[in-house]
Amino acid sequence: MGMLSRRRIELKTPEQLRHMDAAGSVLAGALDAVVAAAVPGVTTGQLDRVFAAFIAERGATPNFLGYYGFPGSICASVNDEVVHGIPGERVLASGDVLTVDAGCIISGWHSDSARTVVLGSSAQGTADAGDERLSAITRGAMWAGVAAFAEAKHIGEVGEAIEAFVTSQEGDRLGILEEYVGHGIGSAMHMAPDVFNYAAGFRGARIRPGMAVAIEPMLTRGGIATRVLDDDWTVVTEDGARASQWEHSVARHDDGIWVLTAHDGGAAELEPLGVTPTPIPQG
Repeated sequence: MGMLSRRRIELKTPEQLRHMDAAGSVLAGALDAVVAAAVPGVTTGQLDRVFAAFIAERGATPNFLGYYGFPGSICASVNDEVVHGIPGERVLASGDVLTVDAGCIISGWHSDSARTVVLGSSAQGTADAGDERLSAITRGAMWAGVAAFAEAKHIGEVGEAIEAFVTSQEGDRLGILEEYVGHGIGSAMHMAPDVFNYAAGFRGARIRPGMAVAIEPMLTRGGIATRVLDDDWTVVTEDGARASQWEHSVARHDDGIWVLTAHDGGAAELEPLGVTPTPIPQG
């Protein structure tokens, strides 16, 4: 859930980061369950209930539910809905592009992550190859940003890496949303610093051990102009272009980085990029 924040940057102790890692592990499993349940004929409200049940069984609470009045435990954004889609009676169909954005809390510490799913397959004629490309590039952009965070001196380098990845891709150009950004995370879901998804032209906050951020590029197949629907939450593209969002919460500590919302700390995706994530130190 991307919003702007300008509060003081919170630096966590290793113990606090381990609580965040526990919340991230539960969230990763919950998103696995939601993605597995996201098939044609299922409503977004049913997916919300899958998520809520999964985290409740593991002693976690949702951080989206009730946030400024948000009525769901997940954001379920479909097709031209970029972010903050409200789960409800909408029935998913083959060819839909679904983004599930969610978070949970354990011991007062937050996690936040998002994935895009294309229902169907272009190889089988049940989905658009352009939508699959959109999701794949958004996902790759997220990992490029995470890899940059491992060595960056300032948070602005993350956005530069995301934009560089997107513009390096062959084929139709994709739009990078500028109105909604990543953010710090910890004892609250949205904290400083803001994490831009493009080269903003300034260095931003200095990155230090104990910092945790949510890196969440949002891309469209068209323009980047958006509007908010009458529900006061759902953000859609002005031109009706389909959109994708991928997000992970990541911690920087004394020994390196660790992707809090990935089962393996991000190893499978980061090691091909030259980054080896390091577990959060004990003590």
